[in-house]
Amino acid sequence: MNKLSLAISLSLLCVSAFNTQATTYISAKAMLDVNNGKLIKAPLIQIDDGIITKITTEQAPKLQQGDEHIELPELTILPGLMDMHVHLTSDPTVPRSERIGQSVPRQAIKAAYFAKKTLKAGFTTLRNVGAGGYSVIAVRDGINAGDIAGPRIWAAGPSLGVTGGHCDNNRLPPEMKYTAEGVADGPWAARTKVRENIKYGANVIKFCATGGVFSKGTKVGIQQYSQDEMNAIVAEAHMRGVTVAAHAHGTSGIKAAIVAGVDSVEHVSYVDDEAIKLAKKHGTWFSMDIYNTEYTLTYGEENGVAEENLAKERLVSKRQRESFSRAVKAGVKMVFGTDAAIYPHGDNAKQFSRMVEFGMTPLQAIQSATINSAKLLKVDTQLGQLKPGFAADIIAVKGNPLSDISKLENVKFVMKAGKAY
Repeated sequence: MNKLSLAISLSLLCVSAFNTQATTYISAKAMLDVNNGKLIKAPLIQIDDGIITKITTEQAPKLQQGDEHIELPELTILPGLMDMHVHLTSDPTVPRSERIGQSVPRQAIKAAYFAKKTLKAGFTTLRNVGAGGYSVIAVRDGINAGDIAGPRIWAAGPSLGVTGGHCDNNRLPPEMKYTAEGVADGPWAARTKVRENIKYGANVIKFCATGGVFSKGTKVGIQQYSQDEMNAIVAEAHMRGVTVAAHAHGTSGIKAAIVAGVDSVEHVSYVDDEAIKLAKKHGTWFSMDIYNTEYTLTYGEENGVAEENLAKERLVSKRQRESFSRAVKAGVKMVFGTDAAIYPHGDNAKQFSRMVEFGMTPLQAIQSATINSAKLLKVDTQLGQLKPGFAADIIAVKGNPLSDISKLENVKFVMKAGKAY
């Protein structure tokens, strides 16, 4: 080796020595193992480069220069929470008539604001199932680039729907000749719209299989897309390695979506025994928003929600909760999905207590927002648990959430990928 090569080698060695990553340690009163519901006393978690590398108990960390020790002596830690059904661009306190006039850049700013608010509430991963103008995809990319703070986001582009259906916009007069950007009629048009979503960065596809509560002129229980159209949407998305969520309140739409092979069905209000059997046979996840009805019926009129929509909410809410109880009892796979935007963002955790009230154990409710949601997203070897090799997405609450699930409504500490917020 010549003198120049030796000098360069020694310089690189010195730079490497001084650039070693610092280690973060977290100690707490207890840690919840979301797999088995056991509370582990006095855990010590070691984190390197945003990943959990070691977990021990009853130990003090051996700190090197630059290391950090976060002490939470009164708190219980558990994995960061996940909400599989949100709409970050929407604000329930703004009347829908006003939202029509909001530009895509304005919607993106709203989404960035609500993303940070949701992160601070303990939700380190979200699935945004539909937004105009690819606005939330831009927010997701900004978070990933470190430009802004927010959760990990799986984002759909414009939700697919039929002409005049729930995912169209029926509030404008016909002379405006407006059609929502996600509208696609027929199997090939639907495939094209899936391809367009993926082209512009969508990593989940969402379509409307039935009518909905908050659209104008649609009936909640009526199927909209045909079986052939649903089959085409799912086949195209799965061929591209992208999961699919189907908005479906009505029984026939739920069944058709399951048969088409969707990964999750959203809302699932009018479920029957056959639909439950189909879901179990196909391994379909149910995402059921059973908290937001209370907010809508309490504040909807004040927030400018039309009587047509309030009437549909009154019609569907009790039945949806009954369907939730039936699905839980039958052992259908369930994830945590709240439809945040129908109620204020950041209040996501209020749904946990309703899930327990209507049939889940506290551990099942927590699993729906951790290991189950990670499985739906196909990242269950990286997210949803506190284990070596998993991302350091960690929250902390005071007390034991298995004894009082409402503790999750008051998160005291949030970390995402090793960074404390």
